[in-house]
Order: sequence, then structure tokens, then C-alpha cells
Amino acid sequence: MITRLFVKASIIAGFLILSCTANSADLASRQSALKSIQAQINQQQSSLKDTAKQREKLINLLKSDEQAIAKAAQKVNQSQASLAAVNTKLRELDKQQVELAATKSSQQDTLSKQLSSAYLAGNHDYTKMMLNQQNPATVERMLAYYQFLNSARIQAIKQLKQTSIDLDKVKQQQVASQQKLNALVIEQKRQAQQLSKEQGQRKQTLTQLQRTLSSKGAELEQLQIEEASLKRIVQQAMVTAKANPTMDGLANQRGKLKWPTKGRMSKRFGSRRSGQIVWKGSVLSAPEGQNIYAVASGKVIYADWLRGFGMVLVIDHGKGYMSLYGHAQTLLRQPGDMVKSGESIALVGSSGGQSEPGLYFEIRNKGQAVDPAYYCR
Repeated sequence: MITRLFVKASIIAGFLILSCTANSADLASRQSALKSIQAQINQQQSSLKDTAKQREKLINLLKSDEQAIAKAAQKVNQSQASLAAVNTKLRELDKQQVELAATKSSQQDTLSKQLSSAYLAGNHDYTKMMLNQQNPATVERMLAYYQFLNSARIQAIKQLKQTSIDLDKVKQQQVASQQKLNALVIEQKRQAQQLSKEQGQRKQTLTQLQRTLSSKGAELEQLQIEEASLKRIVQQAMVTAKANPTMDGLANQRGKLKWPTKGRMSKRFGSRRSGQIVWKGSVLSAPEGQNIYAVASGKVIYADWLRGFGMVLVIDHGKGYMSLYGHAQTLLRQPGDMVKSGESIALVGSSGGQSEPGLYFEIRNKGQAVDPAYYCR
């Protein structure tokens, strides 16, 4: 039985291997582009204009790398959820099997006792009892007793038969669930390998990008571009949010909300970032892959990659309030989705060119950034 399960799982694995050809081709293409850009940087390092062009190419390549990571991480997350569901199902089936086996054993014992009683009682000849002119009332009672035993015996046989059928069904479901589990384990290993490859490609791209940002001037310019990109997205989100007038906002939630993920506060709202640029939100250092939760109910109005902030998700809470979650490894919700407070919406990552994993978190009111610490405890 176990051998057949592994054979089937191996066949499934063969099909899964074929499915990763496109991913490998895309990765090879981005590796080739990175080598080409790196060669040009080495040749043109002295030219600021050319370096800026290469930086833009690297940022676009970083975007592709991080989007690929997000896709791979989402698949890993989905397969983990599927594995948990299948394992839960297997535990339930195992419990059912134990209970049904115990029921079957009990029913067999009951039936055995009934058959023994019927055998012992079978020495009585009803005709002789009548001819011997035994008391009719006694004969009637005996006949009723034998009929009762016979009916009970038939019912016990039916119950035992049904229990045996149910037990067989449970065993078949266990086999099917085990096959599915084996296939999921193989698929998850493949997804984890793909995620590792994508992360390696991103690391190379990020190294080259950081070389083009070696000066303070270049770094400041980059931050200004990123801030402008975020401002544009917030303005677009405000336009979208006007279509959701029924939500209550966050005005009554000061000091009541939970932080979207557990972590250490590494950057505080309003602290200096570079030059005159200050942090418009808070950064929470947290393990990669950790869940990020919606701080309040609302509607997702943006979910995509944003320069400098990586994979970003924005939730409209109504009355001009919105929350923003950046640097995610992957996003678990799409624009238009309604989410509830405490619902998982993304996973912690380091997208947007970050060297360490964490969450960038903002709360805005009518487009203006406010200190998240006023609302979260």
C-alpha cells in the first residue's frame, strides 16, 4: 500500500517538475539582464548620467525579482495551508477509523452472544410443546421471546454490515488523503527551491543597485523619487476611497487598534530619514514570512509593487482614513477585497530594496500621514 502511494506521488512530482520550466526561463532571462547591466556599470562608472540610467534598469529588474519572490512565497503559503488542512483531515479520519473499529468489535461481540443464545434455545420444538398441551400462555410467551431474539439478531447483522461499509470508506479516504499529502510535500519542496532561487537573484540585483547609490546625494535623490511615488499612490487611493462612503473610519479607534504584526520598532514616525525627509510611518522589524494583519475592517484599494516600498497593500477604512503596509514578501489580498480587522493580508518581507525584513506601516487621514502610535497599542 505504502509503495503504491509513493509511486503515485512520484508520478505527480513528474508533472510538477514540468510546470516549473517557465519559471526557470524567466529567472535565466533576469540573470542575463543583470550580467549585462553589471558589465555596463563597470565600463561607465565615471559617468553620472549613465549610472542613473543603469540604476533605473536595476530598479526595474529589482521589481521583477521581488514580484517573482512574491509569487513564489504566495504559493508556499498556499501549500502550507493545504498541508495543514490535509493533516487535519487525516487526523479526523484516523479518529473515525478507531471509533468505527471499536464499534465493529462491539457489534461482533453482541452478535456472537445473540447467536449463542439462539443456539442454546434451539433445542425447543414448538410443535412438541403444543402437542404436549403445555399452557398456551406459556407457549405464546416463548414464541414472542424467540421472535424478539430473531429480530434483534437481524438488526445486529444489518448494523455490523453498515459499520463495515463505513470503515471501508474511511480507509479509502485515508489512502486518497495520504496521496494528496505526498503530492503537496513534493510541491512545497519545489516551491521552496524556486523561492530560494528568486531570493538569490534579488540579492545580486540589490548589490549592484547599492553600488549606484554610494553617494549621499544619490541616496537622497532616490528617497525623494520614492516619496513622490508614494504620494501619487495615496492620491489615487483617495480618489478610489470616495466610492466607499459607508465605512466608519478610525476616528473612534485611537489607542484601541493592535499593531499589524509583532516586532521591534526600528523606525518611528517623524524621525529623520535623510536630509529634510522624515519617516511618514513606522517600521517594525520582524521575521520574514510572519503574518501581517489588517488593523481594522475596510476595502483593499491598492495591492502592487511600489518603488522604494516593495509589495504594498492599502486599505480604505472610510471617512478619509486608510492604512498602508509595505516591504511585504507577498500580498494575500487583491484590490476590491473586503477585509476584517485581524485578518491576514500579507507576509513580512524585505521588498523595496531592504536589506533586513520588516513592515513599513502608515495610517493616513485625508492623505496626511499621522503617527500610527496614536491608534495602535
